[in-house]
Amino acid sequence: MGKTSSTFALRAMEPADWPEVAELIYLSTNTWYQVNRGHSIFQGGPEVCELFCHVYHQLEPGCGIVAQHRRTGRIAGSCFFHPRETHVSLGIMNVHPNHFGEGIAGALLKTIIEFARRNQLPLRLVSSALNLDSFSLYTRHGFVPYAIYQDLTLEVPKSGLNLEKHGIDTSRVREADLEDVSAIGALEFEVAGISRERDYCYFIENDDEIWKTLVIDSEDDGEIDGFLTSVDHPGVRLIGPGASRDPETALALIAAHLDRYRGKQPVFLVPADQPELTRRLYELGAQNCELHFAQVLGENQPVSGIVMPTFMPESG
Repeated sequence: MGKTSSTFALRAMEPADWPEVAELIYLSTNTWYQVNRGHSIFQGGPEVCELFCHVYHQLEPGCGIVAQHRRTGRIAGSCFFHPRETHVSLGIMNVHPNHFGEGIAGALLKTIIEFARRNQLPLRLVSSALNLDSFSLYTRHGFVPYAIYQDLTLEVPKSGLNLEKHGIDTSRVREADLEDVSAIGALEFEVAGISRERDYCYFIENDDEIWKTLVIDSEDDGEIDGFLTSVDHPGVRLIGPGASRDPETALALIAAHLDRYRGKQPVFLVPADQPELTRRLYELGAQNCELHFAQVLGENQPVSGIVMPTFMPESG
């Protein structure tokens, strides 16, 4: 790697960097949201963000990059990327507030673009529509937005949600097992043109006991109509990634996951072009908290169903 400027050099992230990278993610993300939105994203101290380092290392060791300040030796920027069978995804990128505007994000991005091109794979990401600096960085490098997502959040009562009152049937939802991996991969490829079977195995094995993956079986034997994963950790409470053939399946999977978060407030992304799904979630008490664009550099297959991306790990 070894790309340099007068002030920083890029290198591979090492496990010894994780506490400092976690502090950077926590500080950089919260600073931007505090200045621009009046609230923080992460709570509980920088150590909660070490989860990003841990998860990416488990999925694909060696896929983190840091920008190290040449004089102080401190980490001024970091990013994760994730090679999969059909594409490369760009994960969370952060620059220390003291080094905004010094070209660090652009240097990190160019390194990952070069990796994707060497491997002849599209590069995908999900970026905030509220952060125009971030949006401009990606579009300047050729990324094209192809979908808009509404970030919804819902404070789940400690007693749970009255799904019957809202006409939501979760009786067909079941927990996934490793025998479902091929069917999950086939469904996501059908709906979105991507596949990442190692991710599905990781979620289902759930060695850290923070993941949950649900599926709904299809009437066609051996197939499924939808799957959805969620993570429940002090640093990140997100529902996704997932895909389904139709909005009703997506609604049942989301509702089943929400029951996991009793007394908590998870976030989940829903396609903005699915107004009926969004309306049903509003009826449950969901509220908008942000917007995100899905973007791609390279070939992209149109979505033919419901896709629910996430940021941990990014699902592109």
